[in-house]
Amino acid sequence: MKRLAFAGLFLGTALLLTACPNESPPPPPPSTSCTPTPTELSVQSLGSQQQTPQGLGDFSAPHVPGELLVLPGGLTPQGLAARVEGVRPLSALEGGFLRVGVPKGQERAKAEALLRAGARFVQPNYLYFPLYVPNDPLYPVHFADSARLEPYLDLIRMEAAWELVRAETYECTPIVAVLDTAFNPLHEDVRGVFLTGYNATDDRLGPTNLDPSPPPPGFSYLNNDPDHGQGVAGLVAALADNGKGVPGLGLGRVRVLPVKVFYWVGDSYASTSDVLAKALRAAADRGAVVLNLSLGSPAPLDGVVQDALNYALSKGSLPVAAAGNNGTDGLMYPAAYPGVLAVGSARLDGARSDFSNYSSTSKDLVLAPGGNRTPAQAFYVLALGQDYSYYESSRPYTTGAGTSFAAPMVSAVAALYVAHYHAVYGRTPTVGQVKQCLIQTASNGGSYNPQTGYGLLRADRVLSDTTYCFP
Repeated sequence: MKRLAFAGLFLGTALLLTACPNESPPPPPPSTSCTPTPTELSVQSLGSQQQTPQGLGDFSAPHVPGELLVLPGGLTPQGLAARVEGVRPLSALEGGFLRVGVPKGQERAKAEALLRAGARFVQPNYLYFPLYVPNDPLYPVHFADSARLEPYLDLIRMEAAWELVRAETYECTPIVAVLDTAFNPLHEDVRGVFLTGYNATDDRLGPTNLDPSPPPPGFSYLNNDPDHGQGVAGLVAALADNGKGVPGLGLGRVRVLPVKVFYWVGDSYASTSDVLAKALRAAADRGAVVLNLSLGSPAPLDGVVQDALNYALSKGSLPVAAAGNNGTDGLMYPAAYPGVLAVGSARLDGARSDFSNYSSTSKDLVLAPGGNRTPAQAFYVLALGQDYSYYESSRPYTTGAGTSFAAPMVSAVAALYVAHYHAVYGRTPTVGQVKQCLIQTASNGGSYNPQTGYGLLRADRVLSDTTYCFP
């Protein structure tokens, strides 16, 4: 199984700015939401490069011990178990894959045996991690102007975009699904903003429980990991003009569907291929126009996740994923997959952040503000603001940096574009139209640069351009 990583860096200590397994999917979207426009083009953007996989997956990438995901090639689960000793069917996944158990340490050997027995494709159940790099605790971020959000949003001309938003009446409210760690719907800065959430994990807390998953005996959370999801969701849709915290870029015109995909897998706090795929499908079925993925894995061949992305695209949902925080050439996955809009990070001078991954190969990549490592730049984001018996997060705000926090800025602007487009034309744009608008109006003028992709997001152009966005 693949492990997913957070794409955000929480820097320093939190700052106080104010004194059973799940089987049922969540309910349908509210009637006021914008219904995504299904389009064959969105499927082709991924499917044209995703042939039905054959052979073996990448067993050098992190994965769940003792599990495989199998495309059976016509064999029944019982047939597979009968042909290969030690194989136990566990569950059937959407898209035709089977999740099977095998003896720990024998994952590759059993995968090869399954291929010889007639299976078409066998991969690990990869682990995905938050793309997260903590700051040195001896250098905590102190309350200062550099942590305030306004200078970062100035990079993408957000205030000018907000003026256009305020001047328009929106009849639909786009949904951004945030697939992440944990969420607190009762936080002072998001009350009424979150839809009923979905727990896609196997942590046995219940299908709508969004609390951090309890760690196993002998383990504990480090580095504010559970707060990651609340910080990402707050950048999309935190309440504005309420005298508290920070405003979300959606300015009250966007709702968040919180989807918990991180839990403890053995000794790792991570997500997995099967959980992420289930979450992607559920969010698309809920009518999300954007799927925010501030997470990643280095493993390039995950047929289960690619199939779920393909399904989401077919439903009209745009996956927006963080590029990664290694500062190297090559995007993390799912950001590198065709059909996904990848987001790198920019520092305050508009250049690529030193930690942000880039791509010498042309990808659908844009930048958004995300801070920097050296010199240190970070901005305020929401924390859970609630204590649990196994994790303390009583402070409602903290500071963060990373491609994790650049991605939700793009997700929010994409959702505003959907609402604005609907107000102008009476229908929602296709996934291809949304991507074209954001890419072509970015700061590089439609040209691709290996370091910056198509350049910095320009929110003002997204809501006003008459060539690519509102022709």
